[in-house]
Amino acid sequence: MKEYQTVTEISGPLIYAEVDEPIGYDEIVEIETPNGDIKRGQVLESEDGLVAIQVFEGTSGIDTNASVRFSGETLKMKVTEDLLGRVLDGSGQPIDGGPEILADERREIVGAAINPYAREYPEEFIQTGVAAVDGMNTLVRGQKLPIFSGSGLPHNELALQIARQATVPEEENADDNEDDGSEFAVIFGAMGITAEEANEFMEDFERTGALERSVVFMNLADDPAVERTVTPRMVLTTAEYLAFEKDYHVLVILTDMTNYCEALREIGAAREEVPGRRGYPGYMYTDLATLYERAGRIEGREGSVTQIPILTMPGDDDTHPIPDLTGYITEGQIYVDRDLNSQGVQPPVNVLPSLSRLMDDGIGEGLTREDHADVSDQMYAAYAEGEDLRDLVNIVGREALSDRDNKYLDFADRFETEFIDQGFEVNRSINETLEIGWDLLSMLPKDELNRVDEDLIEKYYREESAGETAEIAAE
Repeated sequence: MKEYQTVTEISGPLIYAEVDEPIGYDEIVEIETPNGDIKRGQVLESEDGLVAIQVFEGTSGIDTNASVRFSGETLKMKVTEDLLGRVLDGSGQPIDGGPEILADERREIVGAAINPYAREYPEEFIQTGVAAVDGMNTLVRGQKLPIFSGSGLPHNELALQIARQATVPEEENADDNEDDGSEFAVIFGAMGITAEEANEFMEDFERTGALERSVVFMNLADDPAVERTVTPRMVLTTAEYLAFEKDYHVLVILTDMTNYCEALREIGAAREEVPGRRGYPGYMYTDLATLYERAGRIEGREGSVTQIPILTMPGDDDTHPIPDLTGYITEGQIYVDRDLNSQGVQPPVNVLPSLSRLMDDGIGEGLTREDHADVSDQMYAAYAEGEDLRDLVNIVGREALSDRDNKYLDFADRFETEFIDQGFEVNRSINETLEIGWDLLSMLPKDELNRVDEDLIEKYYREESAGETAEIAAE
């Protein structure tokens, strides 16, 4: 530790100290206040004998008599399997009343980029139990698939549902929906959430027993901005250790990335950086990429890191810099829809603008089921046509439409109420999801199923559903 007694200025969340030798960027600092309290901070800038320090716990109690000690190293995370079942704050300190974390290894939280040559292509199905995700926008191991939401929408409930239900089904016996015995872990990183939200998260984790296989990092809204920027790196460092050293399949859920980006903007303003689009730092794309690109699989390692970042789009605007840049880096997105939410659909996922770019490689025979891709394609097409017809009904009325058009309208209604709307407590296997899909597709005549192989139609099509639909239309 290098010690100085020269705090020269306190400015908002920053303190400044004079130094007579170079100090490393991101170096960890201890600040001892005049009354003996110890606070931690991080070097944000160092030049001309002066360093700017962002204090994790806030600057209250610090004055020019405070003692500043420089550690000579950047922030590191203690990593051990004993982290499972623990609740930590945003900087990795236990807040669950449990014992201190004892670990033989401490890792740099910045992490190392995965060598592209050593990356394995993500190809294996992760079952979330949510039909709109599993059936229509499948998540695969090693993928990064964000949830795009808006203020006031139930994205937290969806995140908790996925955290509770996510499993890795057995590949050779996917039809039986049996777990293959692989170690599966969830690492939940909350950034800038309220105390009320934190309590809801913890009550759900404890009530459902999900905490036993989880590590929870909690950064609250009143915590300093700099802690918010290290929280996802703590999360991902823990995930990489469990995945690539202990062979866990790790699902990382980060909420809310908008709060993370706001922290970047706040720190950039404190450092007087030249702002980019809408005041966010010009390097935000690179910064987000350093987080999202830590998902993946490594050749020769059993484990995997899969990411579901959640972000609330300011003003529900998907052209805002945060969702816009996220969309460039990640492999698709899941849209939480305000209109569906107002209709009481749970979870209110709009599958039409949603996308999983790696879905085709993670489904099919031996992974999910032979008919998965065809069922998904046909339901997309039918629902899209039903949505278009809803606009037409508003103009000409339903009576002016043909029998065929009315069937597509009925399909769109039932798709939302039976397939998408399952509730936040229901866990559907992929088999159940696809069976519901066939119930809905069987509302349509066989000759309308132009995206499904004929052999699959013969095997799965329900003649009784088609008959019921015809009777309803006749009435």
